[in-house]
Amino acid sequence: MALHIVANRPDPALLTLPWPTPLEEWSDEYVVPLPRGISRHVVRIVRLGARTYAVKETVEEMAFREYRLLRDLQRLGLPAVVPRGVVTGRVDAAGEPLPSALLTEHLRFSLPYRSLFAHGMSAESLPALVDAIVVLLARLHLAGFFWGDVSLSNVLFRRNAGGFAAYLVDAETGELREHLSTQMRLYDVQVATENIFAELLDLQAGSSLTTDVDAHDVVAMLTERYDALWAELTGIEEFGTDEMWRIEQRIERLNDLGFDVEELDIVTDIGGDSVRIQPKVLELGHHRRELQALTGLNVEDGQARRLLNDLASFTAHFDLGREDRTLVATRWLTEIYEPIVAMIPPEARGKLEPAEIFHEILQHRWFLSERAGHEIDIFDTARDYVDQVLRTKPDELTLTEDA
Repeated sequence: MALHIVANRPDPALLTLPWPTPLEEWSDEYVVPLPRGISRHVVRIVRLGARTYAVKETVEEMAFREYRLLRDLQRLGLPAVVPRGVVTGRVDAAGEPLPSALLTEHLRFSLPYRSLFAHGMSAESLPALVDAIVVLLARLHLAGFFWGDVSLSNVLFRRNAGGFAAYLVDAETGELREHLSTQMRLYDVQVATENIFAELLDLQAGSSLTTDVDAHDVVAMLTERYDALWAELTGIEEFGTDEMWRIEQRIERLNDLGFDVEELDIVTDIGGDSVRIQPKVLELGHHRRELQALTGLNVEDGQARRLLNDLASFTAHFDLGREDRTLVATRWLTEIYEPIVAMIPPEARGKLEPAEIFHEILQHRWFLSERAGHEIDIFDTARDYVDQVLRTKPDELTLTEDA
């Protein structure tokens, strides 16, 4: 049987991997010992030159199904790992068939939930983790994606201005539909609560999470926050024609959540006395797209909102409100953001993404200013942050790429 590789971005180095060897027997010559989530399949992470891949053994039909589904999610701009290929026709040295393999691109600066807790994440951060799952699930449901196996283990987390952004890793049980029924949505939420409840208990049993955390409260929070977000994203709102300002208010609330409203269904009654509105097409990334248009920076949405707030402060401080906003953004980028990022020593650049470091420097300035009783210069803050805070942090790029 001939080895067959289907890839959307062919990498000749893939042919150098030991495909005739079962994945669980691959040596350190090929495998990068990165933290991985729990999986029902054998999964290994390998580096080929500048690229890092996750390789998962599975049956051929499921490999191609998941590959195509992940490509669909990618085309829709949804937060999921990027599929790179499927390898079939594997046989071992004795000629016996081996499982097919799905290859996905490893997500930079991302960690499975167990690694987050292993590296000092506290119970106080659980609401932020829940919010990340809730936003991910709502975005998938808006796009008509039924997950079927929602869990912390099937997600990778990236830091996002003190919170987290969640990315789908395992789409094996997923299904993309034109419309998702309420029953399917609620089933996903139920599966999420059951799986996450068990995962939290497992963390407690392993002493990675304090036993005073009530897993019931956490999963109840997940359900409540999902229901609230879904109602805000899709709920119908009715009001009188003398309250038309509520249309703009609804859009602003959605923008604050990070969503852009691309289509709004507006209906008036026969007499024209009342108005009913319902968002129809939503897309997360409002702040991210705004920052990228102004500066070219491509960061997580929460980080973008933090940077836009600093840009607004910079604009007010130098009384630049009447200037072209793009020019002001360029000045902020070259006078503030880029010099701050350049202050990060080379040996510390793998600890956090630059935008997350900038966010933490802004937080650190508030702390130093509060203690000093006056505002501390941003560059003095950055020097103190690098020396006192950043150097003590674990190297997350090393944890996810260079370990």
